[in-house]
Amino acid sequence: MLPDILSMYEDELTEFVLSTGEEKYRAKQLFKWLHSGASLEQMSNIPKKMKEKLAEKCIIPTVKIENKYVSTDGTVKYLFKCYDGEYIESVFMRHEYGNTVCVSSQAGCRMGCRFCASTLNGLQRSLYASEMLSQIYEAQNDVGERVSNVVIMGMGEPFDNYDNVIRFIKLLNNENGANISCRKISLSTCGIVDGIKRFSDEGLPVTLSVSLHSPTNEQRNEIMPVNRKFPIEVLLPACRQYFEKTGRRISFEYALIDGKNNSEQDAVTLAKLLKSNLPGMAIHVNLIPVNPIKERDFRRGEKIMTENFVKTLEKNGVNATVRKRLGADINASCGQLRAKKYENNADLKI
Repeated sequence: MLPDILSMYEDELTEFVLSTGEEKYRAKQLFKWLHSGASLEQMSNIPKKMKEKLAEKCIIPTVKIENKYVSTDGTVKYLFKCYDGEYIESVFMRHEYGNTVCVSSQAGCRMGCRFCASTLNGLQRSLYASEMLSQIYEAQNDVGERVSNVVIMGMGEPFDNYDNVIRFIKLLNNENGANISCRKISLSTCGIVDGIKRFSDEGLPVTLSVSLHSPTNEQRNEIMPVNRKFPIEVLLPACRQYFEKTGRRISFEYALIDGKNNSEQDAVTLAKLLKSNLPGMAIHVNLIPVNPIKERDFRRGEKIMTENFVKTLEKNGVNATVRKRLGADINASCGQLRAKKYENNADLKI
């Protein structure tokens, strides 16, 4: 594979540009163009001969819009096609605090969480930093509005693609690129303890979210196979160490599945679990009524069940909020559009 210049840090791009015989200042021009989402043809102050040279010596593995769905609430769901024919999904969301894009870090997922459509066909491959960046730049250019917040919560497990995700975050944060503050970036893991420990040493003030989804190993084993390798008694100490090392709060995600983990007793058990294992740590639980997918029989409970779950957590000293549901009319939860694409195209091999 030729050098991927959109995934390069500024110093790496400078070294590459110099190696092609071009002057140093061209690297800065090129970096700014790349991180505006521009193609080589659109780079107006880059000489034609340099563009021809770049076309021969490097690649820019961006993603292209295959399908686009716009919700009545303004949410936009994208099915993107990668340079090699793989499909991934992203979501553009409007909030009162700014525009957010939820990006995928992998084409598919091998974590096997039973409530998630992303894992239905397994993992095809991890994405390059350039492909993660391109999801933001394509959405931004498509809607004509600046993106100020990014959540790495789409398809895939970010810590299963650790190096590319870290590179993506640092490039996203670069003042000559998208210049998005790390404090406006969130990363969600299903509980890869090795990744949590490694991430605590990166010095990146990113918001870390951990998908817990159950207060017991028995329940969690059933819906999240990762728990067999990293059970709760291993995961929560790693979360505590992360907080002690970084001082940053962790948000625990909890998908409410009717009849599985949404009873009042489940809420009591969850509160006791978190408070006993994370003393002195600010605890926040982000509740997510599960998104039904046809391949599973998981369903969301009645609204009163969710409200009671929140009240029980708060009564037991744990702060909780219910995630606002956006794009419900366009299947905006991850993995559903990709699964449908493969289902409808028998020539696409998985």
